[in-house]
Amino acid sequence: MLKIQEIREIIKLIDQSNIDEFTYENEGSKINMKKNAAQTVVSTQQVAAPALQAAPQQQTQAAPQAQAPVQQADTPAAEAKQETAAPKQEDANLHKITSPMVGTFYASPSPDQAAYVQEGDKVGENSVVCIVEAMKLFNEIEAEVKGEIVEVLVDNGQLVEYGQPLFLVKTV
Repeated sequence: MLKIQEIREIIKLIDQSNIDEFTYENEGSKINMKKNAAQTVVSTQQVAAPALQAAPQQQTQAAPQAQAPVQQADTPAAEAKQETAAPKQEDANLHKITSPMVGTFYASPSPDQAAYVQEGDKVGENSVVCIVEAMKLFNEIEAEVKGEIVEVLVDNGQLVEYGQPLFLVKTV
């Protein structure tokens, strides 16, 4: 059975795509997602009834899944506030490093290590500035420009959207 966080990530991916209906079956579980113009509907079923204990697990997982579309409705509003704050500081010499995918932003390679970059750090075209984790794959994001990090626009562990600005870099 998929974890709640994995289901939420799938919901986000489906919500942002042109797919209207999605079905996933694995190990006796089935997930159906249908997208209407205004909302995303998620339903989970047990295909085979392996034991009596499976029914209580399905009921406990149904409540968090029902909340997932509500949480998504709050997320774009919060991100819109962050994105409106960033353009105030825009300059002709500032380059935005954006997220190439939907995922989770990590500033360092592991929790016990220092961040790849901080405000004031110099970066080159091939400098790794962060990791974006999507569906258990950790993708290193490079600066692609030479310059100085002016501002980090997202927090460590924050969910990021495709094209969302992550850093502002003053180009040289």
